[in-house]
Amino acid sequence: MKKRWYDYLWIASALYLILGFFNILFAWVGLLCFFIPLFLAIAGWDKVYCNRYCGRGQLFALIGGRLGLSRKKDVPAFLKSKWFRYGFLVFFFIMFFLMLWNTYLVFSGTRELKQVVTLLWTFKLPWHWAYHGTAVPAWAAQFSFGFYSVMLTSTVLGLITMVLFKPRSWCVYCPMGTMTQLICKAKKHE
Repeated sequence: MKKRWYDYLWIASALYLILGFFNILFAWVGLLCFFIPLFLAIAGWDKVYCNRYCGRGQLFALIGGRLGLSRKKDVPAFLKSKWFRYGFLVFFFIMFFLMLWNTYLVFSGTRELKQVVTLLWTFKLPWHWAYHGTAVPAWAAQFSFGFYSVMLTSTVLGLITMVLFKPRSWCVYCPMGTMTQLICKAKKHE
């Protein structure tokens, strides 16, 4: 089967995580993974991003499928359920807005920049080597640390479910996939 350019987007996903490890400001690039799927869904392309362009899903398929690091078991029914997917989306939004709030606090001068990446919304990992006090404002760096935390946490969750279940198990409850699905349903009822 002939490979297309978008079959290699897994490289961008892996590169994003690597670059953010060395320079946290690369976390801003991850906003593309938030806005492009929503834009495509609103523009009527349905879930084309999830099905074709998602580099993270491709990375999980590569690691779990081709490299054989997945048990390839069916995803449990509760992960597929609406209450779990919508509940996870709400939880994800709460964590995202807390990250934005912390960015605002640094912007307003109420709080100092925290050079940590929070993994799984709990474990604070020092990440001071990834920020060198460049010419960007402290709030921009704070956003980077927070956003990279979100992206790294979702990658770890995806890797865990990839190992336990099928390679793209993350896609079942991915907040972006849930949001694009909601947009597609709303557009069908217009």
